[in-house]
Amino acid sequence: MEPFNAGWLSIVPPIVAIALALITKEVLSSLVLGILTGTLIYTIGMDGNVLMGTLESAFTVMGNKVDFNILIFCSLLGALVYVVAMSGGTKAYGNWAVKRIKGRKSALAATTGLGALIFIDDYFNCLTVGTVMRPICDRYNIARAKLAYIIDSTAAPVCIIAPVSSWAAAVGSSLQGSTAFESDMAAFIATIPWNFYALLCLLLIVFIVVTDFDFGPMRKSEERAAKGEQFTSTAATSSAEPPNANPHGTLWDMLVPIASLIVFCVLALMYSGGYWGADPKYHTFASALGNSSAAPSLVWASFGAVGIAFLMYVPRGLVPFTDFMSGLVEGMKLMLPANIILVLAWTLSGVCRDLLQTPLFVQSIVTSGGAEWSIFLPAVIFVIAAFLSFSTGTAWGTFGILIPIVVPVVEAIDPGLTVVALSATLAGSVFGDHCSPISDTTILSSAGSGCNHIEHVSTQMPYSLTVAFSACLGYVVAGLTGGNWILSITTAVVALIGTVLLLHFWNSRRTAAT
Repeated sequence: MEPFNAGWLSIVPPIVAIALALITKEVLSSLVLGILTGTLIYTIGMDGNVLMGTLESAFTVMGNKVDFNILIFCSLLGALVYVVAMSGGTKAYGNWAVKRIKGRKSALAATTGLGALIFIDDYFNCLTVGTVMRPICDRYNIARAKLAYIIDSTAAPVCIIAPVSSWAAAVGSSLQGSTAFESDMAAFIATIPWNFYALLCLLLIVFIVVTDFDFGPMRKSEERAAKGEQFTSTAATSSAEPPNANPHGTLWDMLVPIASLIVFCVLALMYSGGYWGADPKYHTFASALGNSSAAPSLVWASFGAVGIAFLMYVPRGLVPFTDFMSGLVEGMKLMLPANIILVLAWTLSGVCRDLLQTPLFVQSIVTSGGAEWSIFLPAVIFVIAAFLSFSTGTAWGTFGILIPIVVPVVEAIDPGLTVVALSATLAGSVFGDHCSPISDTTILSSAGSGCNHIEHVSTQMPYSLTVAFSACLGYVVAGLTGGNWILSITTAVVALIGTVLLLHFWNSRRTAAT
């Protein structure tokens, strides 16, 4: 299909989808209407048949953009979670953990720590942390929305500052051909201290966990959860124990399959990256991970973990063979809503990027300025990256669009700000990916935590915007001071803590007044 340069109209479809989702609280129909809006614009622009051209374009893009590896991984992980619950392992783990995790803060801290530890891939992080920590958070009446927020905030924001991750490889691939840095890895490492959004995300989680200073819709979700009301809304996945869960399951019946999933994931990433291949340049862990293919690796790992569960449960009679196979199907069914949302989100992204040429529109914005606004360059780049990533729901796609544009532009205007500008690109991309309703990690975070998707988006948004505002101030200071990191990060941290305290106490006064 030939692309059509739609200019500013290329951002209309995601605006339609996001606005409808927030207004109607229903994401599937909103995404469908966003997709059809985009293909209608494309069809009219190409002088096609308005009815059939719109439909044909939508389903053609859908067929091209669907990543079946991710759909299979989500389905297999849902199946694994279900059969683990059937074995009684989930309940046994909850009973064990509740004796050692004493209270809400300990549960939230454990969730944060686990999310930070699983930094290899954000998809893997979202679903694994939710699987492990959801029973414990439920035990202490922690809102599913709070769990989803922590999962989402320790997925992409952690991956983007972890040199050993699939995200480092994505950034490196976008830098190919650039002479601004000695190597792709050197460039990535240089951006870490300047990635204010990712660093402040983690700081805010720790601050919220320690102080319980919630604000906005999250505060209301926590109040409902404290009353045991959080399970009344439709969640992305069900967390209920299967009706035939075995009461004799042990802690190991959960830990071994989940641990095998992690081990298999690392091994699969190394294999797909050529660690055991013929090319010696990939015979180190870091180089193999940088060359790996995350999606098929996750499929291999989840299939292996299901196999381990089968070998543990069926021979012991913990789960009969027929029940095990039925359980796999039931677990896959639970992931169907998340898979549908993923397919629609990928399609919307494809319509904007491939048909309507959103990258060209963004490129014209980036290159329209000049040296006179160079002091605001990092902040402007952060805002543009955030807007593009939020609109398309993809951080990786934003990397690919902006990095080849930003690096040469900044080198021409102010070479001293190259690292800061590159960091701002990554930070803005992660912000958009973090809070966009059509982002795959946002969708998977709500699925992994069993939280209603729109509730996750609406409760997380004020936190994400607060961090983004503080990060943007940090980038303004960076531009004004010519790249003074201490002044920039101090400004960002003070702005974050001050804004959170202000919002918390303002919320408290409003609550007291009512």
